[in-house]
Amino acid sequence: MADPILLKLNGEVERPLKLTFSELLALHRSYQIDDVSRIDPKRQGTAVKLVGLLEVAAVRTSARYLGLHSSLDDFHASIPLEPVRDRALVIYQVDGKPLATSQGGPLRFYIPDFAVCHTDEIDECANVKFIDHVELTAEKGFDNRPKDDDQHEALHRKS
Repeated sequence: MADPILLKLNGEVERPLKLTFSELLALHRSYQIDDVSRIDPKRQGTAVKLVGLLEVAAVRTSARYLGLHSSLDDFHASIPLEPVRDRALVIYQVDGKPLATSQGGPLRFYIPDFAVCHTDEIDECANVKFIDHVELTAEKGFDNRPKDDDQHEALHRKS
């Protein structure tokens, strides 16, 4: 049985990617975070740095936004790329196994200390569970995050 594709990365890139668990695991050591709990004690798992994925895909200079898409729950966020380029992680493994759906898998996009990004467009909802598609765009893309503070709080109580 073939290793299923966990992440599709496309848009404003020279080399669109379709990555399996094995391919994520095989990315260069300099792109890997072996223990996310060293960055945030409330998180666990192994992650790949967003900047590493962007280097492998050869992101174009025209890319200004990062679209985070989850087909599992039809959640979409479009955030400015620059504030998260060097901070964001994609968690793909816990205890040597692919990230389970109950843990936010197949992949979980995580921005440690998102408030440091200093933009209203990057909030706790930019930490997206169940991602399977990352899209680089020149303009802001589709974003269905709650605009209302009550909806936003309800969403995070469920997380």
